[in-house]
Amino acid sequence: MKLDEIKELARIFGKSKLDKMKIKMKDFELEMEKGGEAPTPATVVAPAAAPAPVTPPPAPVEAAAEVPAKGDIISSPMVGTYYASPSPDSPPFVTVGDIVKKGQPLCILEAMKIMNELDAEFDCKIIDILVEDGEAVEYDKPLFVVEKL
Repeated sequence: MKLDEIKELARIFGKSKLDKMKIKMKDFELEMEKGGEAPTPATVVAPAAAPAPVTPPPAPVEAAAEVPAKGDIISSPMVGTYYASPSPDSPPFVTVGDIVKKGQPLCILEAMKIMNELDAEFDCKIIDILVEDGEAVEYDKPLFVVEKL
């Protein structure tokens, strides 16, 4: 498991109602627990490995070029896979031009086999959908261009 995945899992765990979580995979073990006055740090046990080769970060300019200047952006709160509908046979949660009420589901983001609904935080109109169904998304990747109502 990569450090970024562990950080994302810890962030999701912190926001969840779970008090304790333990994950075991081959030579990897992760245990997290909430409670007490100070948060309990995550314990990670993994075999020693050679450091990963350093690669330059991708240029973020390309993503910014795709986002239209008009409207507000709703971005991904996590790393995962974007799904436009609750199942392959169902219609999408939203389409371009839809009026969305606060709390209405916009999409599903799958992270580590957990399906997380992304709900609208405010009333809005969908101006553009910036990702394709089944596309992998990074943290803070723009998903929707909306107009607040």
